[in-house]
Amino acid sequence: MPNPTSDNTTAIRLGTRASKLAMWQSNWVKSQLEQLGHSVQLVQIKTEGDVTAGPLAQIGGQGLFTKRLQVALLENQIDLAVHSLKDLPTEDHPDLTIAAVPVREDTADALVSNRFSSLADLPDHSIVGTGSVRRAAQLKHLRPDLDIRDIRGNVDTRLRKLDDGDFDAIVLAVAGLRRLGFNDRIAQAFQPDKLMPAVGQGALGLETRRADEATVSAVRSLNHSDSYHRAIAERALLKALFAGCLAPVGASTAVSACDGNSNLMLTGVVLSTDGTERMQSTQTMPLARSIELGQAVARLLMDQGADRLLKNVR
Repeated sequence: MPNPTSDNTTAIRLGTRASKLAMWQSNWVKSQLEQLGHSVQLVQIKTEGDVTAGPLAQIGGQGLFTKRLQVALLENQIDLAVHSLKDLPTEDHPDLTIAAVPVREDTADALVSNRFSSLADLPDHSIVGTGSVRRAAQLKHLRPDLDIRDIRGNVDTRLRKLDDGDFDAIVLAVAGLRRLGFNDRIAQAFQPDKLMPAVGQGALGLETRRADEATVSAVRSLNHSDSYHRAIAERALLKALFAGCLAPVGASTAVSACDGNSNLMLTGVVLSTDGTERMQSTQTMPLARSIELGQAVARLLMDQGADRLLKNVR
């Protein structure tokens, strides 16, 4: 039987963007909360990223898809915002909190192509589309010959541009493709040692007002401890590097058990935007020390000279 932790006579107002992926994510959270006995009302909110054209890195992309949702929370227009955690800036607002990170999807990036089955199969000078500085830098590191071009739009729009012949391949997150039923479009899922995922990729961040105890309590029941600590460690890494979510920074985490205790391993990478330089560090700590772990890996990267690579993309 459902055991609601808030008064379900008042619906939780869940703010969401109107894109197909955002709606999928929000409807999934809505269904999970409703199974626990809560009433949930979706509230569509148009963000800056939905109405601004051009490459994300040139139009101030950090927070473009999340800030309007946060404003709506602070102005009491909604009670809960569902973010793709990779889009959420690491600077926390004192009145807001990430109340839960549900079970995380696959964190990998995917090569999508109608003619080629892997990055290695792409002919020299193939045109590859991505809207991510991180992906572009890593692709250039792996294949300096490729013609990397910017691509914007939701998943459907990007797939249509590929199908129209504008690109030989594009790179998207496995998580988004799977959630929208496009698993069959994945030609290659990259291993982290080839293309390191974005911080928080594949994870949802459920953000609430810190003082809204009823909503925090309701949402917290959806939290998955391993997914939460993995995401928190990655975000702590990015924050300690003083880098935004558009910087050429990637991270990968894994949880393991040892003598009955859970340990968390974090690998972080920083690249130059042209892909010619790549720095990597790995460290392991107990799961509960996720913030400390992220900070430690950031220090190791800074010792290697990461600050020099990031100074022009902050």
